[in-house]
Amino acid sequence: MIIVTGGAGFIGSCIVRMLNDMGRDDIIIVDHIAESDKWMNLRNKNFMAYVPRDAFLSRLPEFAGNVSHVIHMGACSATTERNFDFLYRNNLEYTKMLWKFCADNGSCFFYASSAATYGDGAHGFDDRTDLKKLRPLNGYGYSKQLFDLWVERELATGAKAPPQHVGFKFFNVYGPNEYYKGTMASVVFHTFHEVQKTGKKGLFKSYRPDYADGGQMRDFIYVKDICNAMRFMIDNPAISGLFNLGTGKARTFRDLAVATFDAMGIAPAITYMEMPAELRDKYQYYTQAEMDKLRGAGYVEDFYSLEEGIRDYVQHYLMKGQRNY
Repeated sequence: MIIVTGGAGFIGSCIVRMLNDMGRDDIIIVDHIAESDKWMNLRNKNFMAYVPRDAFLSRLPEFAGNVSHVIHMGACSATTERNFDFLYRNNLEYTKMLWKFCADNGSCFFYASSAATYGDGAHGFDDRTDLKKLRPLNGYGYSKQLFDLWVERELATGAKAPPQHVGFKFFNVYGPNEYYKGTMASVVFHTFHEVQKTGKKGLFKSYRPDYADGGQMRDFIYVKDICNAMRFMIDNPAISGLFNLGTGKARTFRDLAVATFDAMGIAPAITYMEMPAELRDKYQYYTQAEMDKLRGAGYVEDFYSLEEGIRDYVQHYLMKGQRNY
């Protein structure tokens, strides 16, 4: 069977869809749904059982010897989370326990790292960079870096490891099934709803002379590309490592807004607003994933362009009442 943590969430539920498309329904979904509406992401999925996050670790022994893969997407992904003790327990210690389970049981282990580990990008966005040089800007990114560093030490000491272990440094992911993420949903999601409500989109002004207003850049990646890369790793069990997962092509927020207007069939109406003062000194003006490592591992699929991904997301999901993938 396959265990997917965070399986009712944005990326996790899309991975469950991918597994279903592969003919797999022997899936255990682990998540913390509580009073949220994330359960709605599961309505069109086939799986064996749902296990609440807080009960899962105590039940792990019953799955011993019967798990081919643990796909660990569950985490607190809020970059604004201030309780570092919670981030440490939830994003680091929990993940270490799953790694050790996989190592002991011969299960493959895939996990979500983050581009937030790169911090301000002073050392670039290359997944071959010495991890010790990176300086994340928030507790979330640091909690992810701590696990990456822990894995590096485990492997260096020859400790028992899962037969396949793959970490993904996700860049700016957008797409269907993110409907319940609130303020942490993608800029595409919020742009669509802002345009639908007001007919226009507000973007932050730039406070650097080398970037125009709305010209700040990110590597935006469509969630279906995440699923394609995950499937590639399932199909290639000899590949292990820590890999960037972006498109390798940075685009501006203005490009994103224009693509959203175009997908909605509305003429662009973009305004520029002041960035909150508390963000100005910490704001990233540029991220772009270096993708040579994943390409060198044999991944040859084309990534959705920003326009292609937004068109698919807007026209086939958002404009149809937030339809699930």
